[in-house]
Amino acid sequence: MRIISGILKGRTINYTKNSNTRPLKDSVKENIFNVLKHSKLIKVRVEDSNILDLYSGVGSFGIEAISRKAEKVTFIEQDIKAANILRSNLDKLSVIDKSKIFNSKIENIINDKIKEKFQIIFIDPPFADNEYIKNLELIKKNKIFKRDHIVIIHREKKTNDDFKNNLKILETRNYGRSKILFALFS
Repeated sequence: MRIISGILKGRTINYTKNSNTRPLKDSVKENIFNVLKHSKLIKVRVEDSNILDLYSGVGSFGIEAISRKAEKVTFIEQDIKAANILRSNLDKLSVIDKSKIFNSKIENIINDKIKEKFQIIFIDPPFADNEYIKNLELIKKNKIFKRDHIVIIHREKKTNDDFKNNLKILETRNYGRSKILFALFS
């Protein structure tokens, strides 16, 4: 896996090969950042943003954001092996000071540890996981997002999630097996 753009462009990150985590493909990651940069519907830019990366795995999205001058990324990853590789990647790239890592269940961190607000919230749960919608509800309830914000969700193209009163979908993009939703809390 490589970093596509920014100050860390061309550097690689380590990843884990297990059934608990699924790496974000470089082509999908690149398209997400292109939409963030060029969409007229999105008022938030990566530069100087405070970002929440849920189900962060080894940190592919968040590290790319740091490379593109995000102010800070908060990573939450429950799998200990993935969290250790994430920490190792941040150390290797000398960007640990731009991050905060939580190795726990997302709901525990949102309810007890997060006191700040985010402009970008990236959610990349396992494709079979529908429990992530409860985490969206917690984020909304705890209001840990800024007025100008964007929620980015990576799902399998076939999924048909019900966001009810939680999100207003601005844009949906399909890339191979992946579906990327760009949304705002309603």
